[in-house]
Amino acid sequence: MDTNTLHNPPINFKNMSWLNRCIVFCGVGFGSGLIPKAPGTFGSAFALLFIPFWLAIGFFNTLLAIILMSLLGIYICGQTAKVMGVHDDGRIVWDEFAGQSITFLPLLYLGMINWVWVVIGFALFRLFDIWKPWPIRMIDRQIHGGFGIMFDDIIAGLWAALCICIYLYFIMA
Repeated sequence: MDTNTLHNPPINFKNMSWLNRCIVFCGVGFGSGLIPKAPGTFGSAFALLFIPFWLAIGFFNTLLAIILMSLLGIYICGQTAKVMGVHDDGRIVWDEFAGQSITFLPLLYLGMINWVWVVIGFALFRLFDIWKPWPIRMIDRQIHGGFGIMFDDIIAGLWAALCICIYLYFIMA
């Protein structure tokens, strides 16, 4: 994430084509990434609104939806960054949507989603997304474009999901 997010110029939607406006609107998380402080946290919080949809469509359809969200996200995040003129502007939060959603896959699979797990999953994802342990930090620094923007958050979501799996394994064993 670009640490100078607060110093980046405002997004000028007027000079964009209709298609780029739609792409940037998606890239900034339907506006959730435009919060001046902690846009990634607000983008991740917005992604919690997807949970009822994930519950409604079931685990395998959710998995397919997240894969599609991630593949589309490569283009959406890359194009948004290009239009904004920054590698990984903090206002781009589509990647948080995918990463935060991945965090909840083990809970969806086991049918164990409740408000406590939502808070824990949110906190774990934010921890890994901000802390950026290996290989997240390496990916964030070395892989550019839409793939790099998406991939570090996908890995953060996988780390968070792994923590949930490990915890559940030990309490359910």
